[in-house]
Amino acid sequence: MAVDPIETSVDEATEATSGATAVAEKSTSKNSKKLSASALIQEFEDAQLKSDLPEIYVGDTVRVGVRISEGNKERVQPYEGVVIAKRHGSLNQTITVRRIFQGIGVERVFMLHSPQVASVKIERRGKVRRAKLFYLRDRVGKATRVKQRFDR
Repeated sequence: MAVDPIETSVDEATEATSGATAVAEKSTSKNSKKLSASALIQEFEDAQLKSDLPEIYVGDTVRVGVRISEGNKERVQPYEGVVIAKRHGSLNQTITVRRIFQGIGVERVFMLHSPQVASVKIERRGKVRRAKLFYLRDRVGKATRVKQRFDR
């Protein structure tokens, strides 16, 4: 019995088509697992969040360990001061820390989840009634002190 070449080619074409369909179904299932752009960004941001940060409030005196690279060496330099403002949330969360250095007020803004911030330690809790303590900029000497809070 001779095999008809037309029938053979039709069968091979059918198998090739069904194979292509199976490959297409697999790629479609991969696409369904693919995240949207906003979900992908959200997943990346969640991976970057630090989990070991303490609960920081405005008025607290904090010591922030800042990574400084000098040449090929890297060290952590502490920066201690009063938190006068908190902004944003999630990955973009920042605190503004104010201290007096050689009689001059110096403020630095730290992104809490940044790799440059090695550690944040709360030295003392402050008792304040405002969300932003910008009025401390106008004060001099002992007037810049914030009362201590013992309940947190």
